[in-house]
Amino acid sequence: MTTLIVGGGLSGLALADALHAKGRDFVLVEARARLGGRIKTDTYAGGAFDLGPAWFWPGQPRIACLIERLKLAKFDQFADGDLMYENERGHVQRGRGFSSMQGSWRLAGGLGASIDALADGLPQDRIRMGTEVTELKKTEAGIVATFRTGEFAVFDRVVLCLPPRVATNIKFLPGLPSVATRALEKTPTWMAGQAKAVAIYDTPFWRNAGLSGDAQSRFGPMVEIHDASPEHGGPYALFGFIGVPPKVRTDVQMLRQNIQVQLGRLFGPFGAKPRHLFVKDWAFDPFTATEADLAPLHAHPSYGMPRSLVGLWDDQLLFCGTEMAPQFGGYIEGALESAENALRTLDIKMGGQNSDC
Repeated sequence: MTTLIVGGGLSGLALADALHAKGRDFVLVEARARLGGRIKTDTYAGGAFDLGPAWFWPGQPRIACLIERLKLAKFDQFADGDLMYENERGHVQRGRGFSSMQGSWRLAGGLGASIDALADGLPQDRIRMGTEVTELKKTEAGIVATFRTGEFAVFDRVVLCLPPRVATNIKFLPGLPSVATRALEKTPTWMAGQAKAVAIYDTPFWRNAGLSGDAQSRFGPMVEIHDASPEHGGPYALFGFIGVPPKVRTDVQMLRQNIQVQLGRLFGPFGAKPRHLFVKDWAFDPFTATEADLAPLHAHPSYGMPRSLVGLWDDQLLFCGTEMAPQFGGYIEGALESAENALRTLDIKMGGQNSDC
């Protein structure tokens, strides 16, 4: 039996890894030209910088287990020193206080190191990038998947490791029950409306000035800033979450200029002149966000697998991804939790047994 995994983010790769370990056949397809999904780690001058999620925390056993198994290394988020605050008029204040991310962990080499390690352990002929699924059709022979290229193939099971709203772009034959479609449409895609900037410097001048790199702003464009430097050596970095709404940040050149001006206000003249500036706007990534995701989230959604998505097509069609995780939905841990749950469902149907990490 062959399982089609649609989506090469952490959930899809973790599921493929588990199936491969059990000797089960799979094909993993990813629409992008890279693996990782919302995990995106770019490199510059020997440093690795996360443009998607960056942190994980104690009390999250799956990611801890994965890091240990892949022989990767974690380190503490830098949080020593004063915080900076910028009010709604752009007036800057310096004060000592608690870093909001103190106690969190980051991964050496960025979270992309986990993606690379998982992918390296899989048979490369079972992974296809740049391959977008446009239609899934249930037949007596199995599920026929049609790709953007016009090619098609038949699979015994299909697991959609996609943001729920993005999954609605696929044509289903027969169509999914309306209650299932509504559940997909109503599930917010975690971090889809966000944009992130990473400014890279030769020296950690903020640390030398007794600053943690943390800043809060009610003026913007970034509303929250943290140190994003590697654990050892350079280059050094500050990253920030961009708070202006997606439709107001379409002028990328102006946005970049405003980010540099803000870094200068908060951290002095060195801050305004980064060696390099990464900006990633997830709201305009078609494989992450839809029009519905442009509305900002003001609180962490209540995630989990809707009942209407369970048992579809006689359990031949499954949904996976961090939004489907009941306990850690929206987090890296949730992506692994969801893959674990999908594997359990496949095991029940295939008569196998699940195993712990």
